[in-house]
Amino acid sequence: MNIVVLAGGISTERDVSLVSGMGIYRALLRKGHKAMLLDVFLGYEGSDWAQVFDMDRDWAAEVSAIKDENPDIETVKALRPDWKRDFFGPHVLDICRMADIVFMGLHGENGENGKIQACFDLFGIRYTGTDYVSSAISMNKGIAKDLFRSAGIPTPAGTRVKKGQEAPAQVPYPCIVKACCGGSSVGCTIAHDKAEYQAALKEAFKYDDEVVIEQYIRGREFSVGVVDGKAYPVIEIAPKSGFYNYKNKYQAGATVETCPADLDEARTRAMQETAEKVFKVLRLKNYARMDFMMDEKGQHYCLEANTLPGMTPMSLLPQEAQALGISFDDLCQMLVDLSVQAYENA
Repeated sequence: MNIVVLAGGISTERDVSLVSGMGIYRALLRKGHKAMLLDVFLGYEGSDWAQVFDMDRDWAAEVSAIKDENPDIETVKALRPDWKRDFFGPHVLDICRMADIVFMGLHGENGENGKIQACFDLFGIRYTGTDYVSSAISMNKGIAKDLFRSAGIPTPAGTRVKKGQEAPAQVPYPCIVKACCGGSSVGCTIAHDKAEYQAALKEAFKYDDEVVIEQYIRGREFSVGVVDGKAYPVIEIAPKSGFYNYKNKYQAGATVETCPADLDEARTRAMQETAEKVFKVLRLKNYARMDFMMDEKGQHYCLEANTLPGMTPMSLLPQEAQALGISFDDLCQMLVDLSVQAYENA
């Protein structure tokens, strides 16, 4: 198959997306596909774009060459002064339309808010993962939590406030303050007192015009992938210091991950059943990953759903697949097959 692996963009998770994309791209090559790694924002400048699937070149090396170690998003934006008129880089839509399917290696606002999926639907472009409606619902933590509560899914108590509105003056400390539509815990802070609370609000509003303020659950953190409606093994995430923030997620050695998690059978199954219920309530398709906290009494709470979870070989979903004997390459192939089958059955 001719497959575009779409990554990059200008969200706060640009770096992570590129790493995921490179891993997916190489896995698909090993599976015998003609694959191209394409930065959704920077695109491909060459006049030979119509022959990209027949070119003998390492697209991952090319994308890596234009990526700084820690690129500043404003610097990336400056590479395309016209980006506000057209988010897609040169020939992105042309190349995606030539592909049999686009593997969505995007993370954060780019790719997880549903806008790119909606555009692809209009152009008849096939893609992996869930659709634009479920992406948009899941990306907005406030809306997702409303749906959790209406469906009886345990989730931390909380509220949300928009920029310019007066935030609640009295909240129980500690509390979590986070951007409503953020990802990778960017703009997420634990506030222990009033001063930290005010600073946390200021930080979260840097990333979004709406902020979620919720109950802090003291305990253990877990994640559960759901593929084709079925939960994968539970993985426990134990940061060596602090909580599972951006640094602890992506700095090597900062977090101990155990899969399958050390839980009794009843608690394991209960969390998996909740993950499967979240999958249905948010109308998710093909695959996703749900994040959980478990308090000191053993009660679990769903925090959110990730519609395009990290896809490096050491990311959480691939680790869960590995616990089932599914290699990273086979997982990538499975996600392609699931999406293609969904289109064929539509």
